[in-house]
Amino acid sequence: MIAMAIVAAAAVGGVFAQPSTSSGGPEPVEGQSNTPPLSHEYAEVNGQRLHYAKAGRGPLMIFLHGFPEFWYEWKNQLAEFSRDHTAVAPDLRGYNLSSHPEGVAAYHAREIVGDLVQLIGVLGYDKAFLVAHDWGGAAGWQLAIAQPQLVPKLIILNSPHPFTFARELAHSAEQQRASAYMNRLRAADAEEQLTKDDFARLFASFAAKDGAGAHWLDGARRDAYRSVWARGLTGALNYYRATPLYPPTADDPGARALKLDPAKFMVRVPTLVLWGMRDRALLPSVLDGLEELVPRISVERLPNASHWIAHEEPALVASRIRTFLEPGAA
Repeated sequence: MIAMAIVAAAAVGGVFAQPSTSSGGPEPVEGQSNTPPLSHEYAEVNGQRLHYAKAGRGPLMIFLHGFPEFWYEWKNQLAEFSRDHTAVAPDLRGYNLSSHPEGVAAYHAREIVGDLVQLIGVLGYDKAFLVAHDWGGAAGWQLAIAQPQLVPKLIILNSPHPFTFARELAHSAEQQRASAYMNRLRAADAEEQLTKDDFARLFASFAAKDGAGAHWLDGARRDAYRSVWARGLTGALNYYRATPLYPPTADDPGARALKLDPAKFMVRVPTLVLWGMRDRALLPSVLDGLEELVPRISVERLPNASHWIAHEEPALVASRIRTFLEPGAA
């Protein structure tokens, strides 16, 4: 049996908020006065303890964050979709308040997908709409490929499909240069380098392709990220160490060593991709050919957004997701 332990937040003025020492985020869910309260709970899944933020009632929506974030990436969307859904944003394994298992093998895709499969069941559902970004998107793609019956609709924000990403890493010099940071994050000293100077490199990673700073990254958010990163970076970095998708070097063929069959990477669920075109790490070429792998796909390119679209364009993201979730939309 899968057991679930629940930790409820304290109610303050009709909004549930937790201090940074508990939730890893100092702010309550934003929204109108009728926004459902936010709780912080834990689930025992796949041998791990996952922390998640949860609000609302109705069909299940799971929001999956990327690197170097945590559940708090989705606070605006939790406020919006908890009005008519059970909106859940977990900390992925290795992040924030979830378990940080040792060893690179614990971060292979099958393990992350296993967490999600069991989480859906623990929450009392047999399927979930998925909204996913970056590494969360990698897990979302893989879950939709492996168990499409669990994912009625998939929404991806700036996260490449594994087949097209492998292709670009193997053959595109431009994408190889843009992804060179992956090899730095795979290095043994990555934790030390990212911790230096008050996490300066991690904060700098939030800049857009043109070098523009992150207007959304205010003092409270900086404090929240510091608190989370101080809990440890090894788990988050092990996602990079576990994946076979990384750019080749003179000593390592990386993605060039892969021989992938596109038939094994088909996504047959309705899928919406929202893509910030100012992403400096993931180039638009990863979108080329997606319709051959995802027949029921809709792609919207957003010229003014970067990789951090959920922070930069929360209202637009919510609007596009709302439209996509309407019955008959695909």
